Amino acid sequence: MEQQQLKRCPIGIQTFEKVIEGNYLYIDKTEYIYRMAYGASNYYFLSRPRRFGKSLLVSTLHSYFSGKKELFKGLAIEKLENEWTEYPVLHFDMSRAKHVDKEKLNEYLVWQLRGYNEKYGLTKNNDAEVNIQLADLIKRACEQTGRQVVVLIDEYDAPLLDVMHEEENLPALRNVMHNFYSPLKGCDPYLRFVFLTGVTKFAQLSMSGTLNNISNVSMLKPYAAICGITQEEMLEQMAGHIEHLAISQEMSKEDILLKLKEKYDGYHFTWPSPDIYNPFSLLNALERRKIDNYWFGSGAPTYLIEMLRKFHVLPSEVGHSMQAMAASFDAPTERMTTIVPLLYQSGYITIKDYDKLTELYTLDIPNREIRVGLMQSLLPN
Repeated sequence: MEQQQLKRCPIGIQTFEKVIEGNYLYIDKTEYIYRMAYGASNYYFLSRPRRFGKSLLVSTLHSYFSGKKELFKGLAIEKLENEWTEYPVLHFDMSRAKHVDKEKLNEYLVWQLRGYNEKYGLTKNNDAEVNIQLADLIKRACEQTGRQVVVLIDEYDAPLLDVMHEEENLPALRNVMHNFYSPLKGCDPYLRFVFLTGVTKFAQLSMSGTLNNISNVSMLKPYAAICGITQEEMLEQMAGHIEHLAISQEMSKEDILLKLKEKYDGYHFTWPSPDIYNPFSLLNALERRKIDNYWFGSGAPTYLIEMLRKFHVLPSEVGHSMQAMAASFDAPTERMTTIVPLLYQSGYITIKDYDKLTELYTLDIPNREIRVGLMQSLLPN
């Protein structure tokens, strides 16, 4: 296989349109999008660790609900979808609202709304409260286009993560976010689809009165592989890249597959579940033709270090067959009595077994990258 025949791996590219038009490698997740679009609920929440493909998934939903049929040529959804309706899409990215205070967070939300206000002729609204702006925007977009509105909120919890250990700042920031999301319930007649992603479950607390009908698909079996890369997907869609990696490492294909599995595989977001590879690390290894600690190299989150301190847990104590009940994963982050759910949601431990009788999940470190990374990156803190 010639090198130029291989598609480039989309390192750091989180826009579906850019991946497709740039002829990058795309692991087809469009079947899941169709499943959600025609599911029993119109409101969904998905929790996955950072750099696990959540933003690309949100961008794919944006292109799909915008009716951009041409981008989905050859993908699973092309055979499933017959209508390709164009809906008005409001897409909010909260990832850039980290390390901000109450005022800056409000300013960021106003800035995110401004472009849509201009698009739908609501510029007089720019000084109104963010919840009023969002409510007016949803109604106006629906009335102008004659179609219900799609609201996509990526990394909804980003402004809250780094202050989750602070009793003073967390309530203030959470109130701003709660206020912003509050119209989503009252606007139900105008909404076609609402999708939120995040790492943690502040949603279950601050949205209990706002979106009590939200379907949390994070641990549902049909969505186990909605983010990340399965062994089957890797073997089917990355065969050429694996061959090139094996050649560059002077290893057999069988040995390189074992090495990749040991280093990046082992994630399970339900049980039973297919093995899920960390997509960020796997794509980096294949593109750079070098096996390294890519996910850990991209930064240890501040919130995790602070929460390890708060619960008096050493990195060396992480894993070791930790156990948790199913209800623990849905507990609001602020009310956690153990760090286990947060370690799981953040990708440092994963489900390894489940006992139906006791309803207990057994959790442990997923792979070698995390095991080595925990020691090298977190111990100095």
